[in-house]
Amino acid sequence: MTSFFQYVFTGLSAGSLYMLVALGIVLIYRSTRVLNFAHGDIATVATFVAFSALSHKYSFLAAFGASLAVGAAVGVAFYLSVLARAQREGANLLGMVILTLGLALIIQGVVIWYWGADPVSLPFPISDTRTYTVGGVVISQLSLASLGAGILGSLLLYLLVQKTRLGLAMRATSENLMAAQTLGIPTRLVLSVSWGAASALGVVAGIFLAPALLLDPFFMLDPFLKGFAAAVLGGLNSLPGAVVGALVLGVAESLTGGYLAIHFKNTLAFGIIIVVLLVRPEGLLGKEFKERV
Repeated sequence: MTSFFQYVFTGLSAGSLYMLVALGIVLIYRSTRVLNFAHGDIATVATFVAFSALSHKYSFLAAFGASLAVGAAVGVAFYLSVLARAQREGANLLGMVILTLGLALIIQGVVIWYWGADPVSLPFPISDTRTYTVGGVVISQLSLASLGAGILGSLLLYLLVQKTRLGLAMRATSENLMAAQTLGIPTRLVLSVSWGAASALGVVAGIFLAPALLLDPFFMLDPFLKGFAAAVLGGLNSLPGAVVGALVLGVAESLTGGYLAIHFKNTLAFGIIIVVLLVRPEGLLGKEFKERV
């Protein structure tokens, strides 16, 4: 039984970081109906900014703040300079998705050009080897911090979306863009905030994933795919669904790796997603999206 709880905690810790990635994907999809395939790469370049700051002996808080600022700035700049213009020119959704793929390739090239392709280790103040034992469950400092970061990030997003006037504007814009513009809501500002907040969530996930993984230009590829899968599992238009989907995926992965084989860790988890989507195509908590005209 102790092993079961150990696997569950490990899965919740990993799932909490998938949750941040999934929330960012869903936040952008709800607001613009665009799947942002550069989400993981924005987190990658921001994490490398933190690596440079820490390597130059800046404090962790300064490096963390700089990485959040860079990630949010890249997301906002891309939306304002590229995506908003494409929308004004009548680009279809597939074309805008291709634009995000282009951004991903550009960021990968910049990271390789500036930092190189060799894996590096991110200096991190929280240890992955120092552990605590609670009821027989071994908890590392890093896994506990990752779980806390996921909970805090999702809580802050909830407060932003549900408890502020800006959040009300974000919800109105995601429901009906034209009606929001008619009511005088500054939709471009609102969508910029959505892109910035989504990118910042991905950066937090990258910062806490990097110590457990070697930092290279593609280290966020697997977490991005897991976050995307979690968003689809929970429902691409549901923020609570992203939370549920990510935690279910993380625990399913951990239990599969522990009780079956590590080789089936990804296979069974994505098999669960296929089964769920066959029963509920809109995801666990998602609703069928109907465009209002």
